Amino acid sequence: MSDQPLEAPWLRRATIDLGAYRANLRHLQEVVAPAELMAIVKADAYGHGAVPIAHAAAEAGVEWLGVLELANAHELRAAGVSLNLFAWQYAPTETFERAVSERIDLGISTLAQLDAVATAVTSVARAAAPDAGEGTPVDLPGLVHLSLDTGLHRDGATSDEWEAIVTRAVELASRGILRLRGVYSHLAEASDEEDTDAAVALTEAVGRAAELGARFERRHLTASSAGMERPELRLDMVRMGSNTYGIPVTDGVSAADRGLVPVMTLSARVARVKRIAAGTGVSYDYTWRAPQETTVALVPIGYADGIPRASQLGVGDVGAVGAVGASVALGGKRYPIVGRVAMDQFLIDVGDDAVAVGDEVTLFGTGAGGELTVGEWADLIGTIGEELCCDIGARVPRVYVP
Repeated sequence: MSDQPLEAPWLRRATIDLGAYRANLRHLQEVVAPAELMAIVKADAYGHGAVPIAHAAAEAGVEWLGVLELANAHELRAAGVSLNLFAWQYAPTETFERAVSERIDLGISTLAQLDAVATAVTSVARAAAPDAGEGTPVDLPGLVHLSLDTGLHRDGATSDEWEAIVTRAVELASRGILRLRGVYSHLAEASDEEDTDAAVALTEAVGRAAELGARFERRHLTASSAGMERPELRLDMVRMGSNTYGIPVTDGVSAADRGLVPVMTLSARVARVKRIAAGTGVSYDYTWRAPQETTVALVPIGYADGIPRASQLGVGDVGAVGAVGASVALGGKRYPIVGRVAMDQFLIDVGDDAVAVGDEVTLFGTGAGGELTVGEWADLIGTIGEELCCDIGARVPRVYVP
């Protein structure tokens, strides 16, 4: 009898390989050097779990994390993460006292945001030293990165707004209220020519800001795609999310091509096995019927867990045009998803192969066991790997491999 403890029962799980994540980060740091690497951990680290991922990033030597929202930053600070945290999306009435106190870097694209940060700095300073006189230097200036819209048309100041924002930022910085930690934008990645135009726009805006007295500590523009393919646009820092999780964003390029390893492996266990006759329809709407007698196995994970309904085989009315459906791996062999993907489960056609309840099914992973990678799955159904990982629901436990 083995002395090993029995594994707890499970139906579905996402295994997160922190070693692979750290290796990806170290590799990407070498690729983008001498630029710094900012690892993006928004959306709960693309579904991988922000807190363990952030600690792994620190172990890999990364100094910057992009978190998007302040709630994400506060969670990481509470979990003991001391890296530079960069947030850039806020509620319209956001106050920044806690962000100032916790030394969170703030992306700023409006005068209202800039003034709200200044107000927060003053409030924090008064709370710390209520008897200090007017003009007393503050201990915790706001850490800001001014954002310019260079064509993506999401956040970012417009060209017409830029001078007023820079002028106000310079004035506040001269009083020690702010520290100009950075200036940044984001590429649309629609074409090389348009990305080049965006880079030129940012360079010109930084030049105009310098004439107004602004001195930024770092410039950042590129993310996972352009950060790999346009080295001349890396500037002082590159913000990467997808690549760090082993999800390359360039068409026709695999993780292995980039020297990366997919970090998430999604698995489930066979819950039922049934033999069915030729012509038998399965799951809702009978969108697939067995072409011959066969065996189907029930896999207990569905669209409530983030598996798109478009993943099934041979249905023209769902998914991208020409989609052929996804397959899963079992015992080193791939089997197609057949019939509608339901909320909690789907079926696979295993033919005449011997399959038993409890057998492990791998939906996507590194590809080493014959399974699809998340990028390959996404390509088959007309989406992107980031969406699949982000959609994996809370009902799927994350299991961390150090």
